[in-house]
Amino acid sequence: MSYIESIFKDFGKLKWYSLAIVAVLIFISIFLYLAQKRQKFTTKALVYGGVAISLSFILSFIKLYRMPQGGSITPASMLPLFAYAYMFGPFAGIVAGMAYGILQLIQDPYVVHWAQLLLDYPLAFGALGLSGFFKKNLPLGILAGGFGRFVFHFISGVVFFASYAPKGTSPLVYSAIYNATYLGPDLAVCFALAFIPGLRSAIERLKSQA
Repeated sequence: MSYIESIFKDFGKLKWYSLAIVAVLIFISIFLYLAQKRQKFTTKALVYGGVAISLSFILSFIKLYRMPQGGSITPASMLPLFAYAYMFGPFAGIVAGMAYGILQLIQDPYVVHWAQLLLDYPLAFGALGLSGFFKKNLPLGILAGGFGRFVFHFISGVVFFASYAPKGTSPLVYSAIYNATYLGPDLAVCFALAFIPGLRSAIERLKSQA
């Protein structure tokens, strides 16, 4: 028995967040497999996806304001992902968003529980791909994707960060205000940029070639 225990003793050294990351990667792998059955990813879709994720990741390093329990205001770091989902549809957009969420986890993690990790990173950023359901209306898609991300952060805030709520304040109200404080301005910038004629025509041109 002692020999068998010695074989697996290193598992006890694993941190819980390491196991959580492994679980997230397994989850994403399963999702990618299921998504692949719904939509065949062309070389162009993969290349565009890599570019969109890279642009969003670079922009996310420019933090105009950082919230104390995670979250920040950036110069439209979500816009490339919104545009990608608009061009290639929701499944491709969700996959790209989840991949970007993993990069965010590596870049600036704020983790208190494995379920919170799932909510605030792969699921929240994957929800940006919901904008792909609005193939003829990018601004509306941006609102839908942004709201999807807000929902996951909101749930995470209520469940895992309720203790930060000021005395007498409902965790529901606290989570809604906290997440709206940084997501609102970030989303507003993306929404406004979507109406700039030059940028919009460039996105439409890329979409027609996708």
